[in-house]
Amino acid sequence: MSEITTDIYGVTEKNGIPVVDSLTIASIFNKEHKTVLRSIENCEASEQFNRHNFVPTSYKDIQNRKQKMYLLTKDGFAFIAMGFSGKKAAQFKEDYINCFNNMEQFIKTLHETKAEFPEFTEAIMEAHEEPKPYHYTNEIEMINRIVLGMSSKQFKDSNNLDKNVKSIRSYLSNDQVKEIRRLQKIDIGLIVSGMDFQQRKVILINKFNRVKQLSA
Repeated sequence: MSEITTDIYGVTEKNGIPVVDSLTIASIFNKEHKTVLRSIENCEASEQFNRHNFVPTSYKDIQNRKQKMYLLTKDGFAFIAMGFSGKKAAQFKEDYINCFNNMEQFIKTLHETKAEFPEFTEAIMEAHEEPKPYHYTNEIEMINRIVLGMSSKQFKDSNNLDKNVKSIRSYLSNDQVKEIRRLQKIDIGLIVSGMDFQQRKVILINKFNRVKQLSA
């Protein structure tokens, strides 16, 4: 099965939580939106559950009229989707679970990256209207590979580190950390200038090799 992307199924982030809107759910499951709205508004969950998992909002229809819509969390979606039956619906439900899990991982990665590289993530967010997980990981891993000769995962494996270790920084030498930070600062400028990934990669490799040659 091909990789599921959150774009196809409308799963996005709202205040740090993965959500999907009721209009998209109706479209994907081939149901009338009013049917999905009725399922949400007539569900017999507690008031607290409804408040946290079904967030009222709106959208503009083709006549530019304001119409009711809800944002559903992963739990809210699961609650409503229980009523959708059939083989095709089962596949869509599985795909949605994957989408929510992917978005949860994206949000986690974003928060961790922001905490460790605030200027770095700010530059990436400015360069991309809708940042995706790979926009962050690609930059981080590119610099890791240049300085360490391997990805963070490969570093963890080669040093027998637990896979749940969030950051490898504390396991690096001072020189490695210093060089990674130097290249990150250079990369920030290159990202802001609008230079593409491959161009940035070539420049950073050259910058790294030049310092390496001078220190040899």
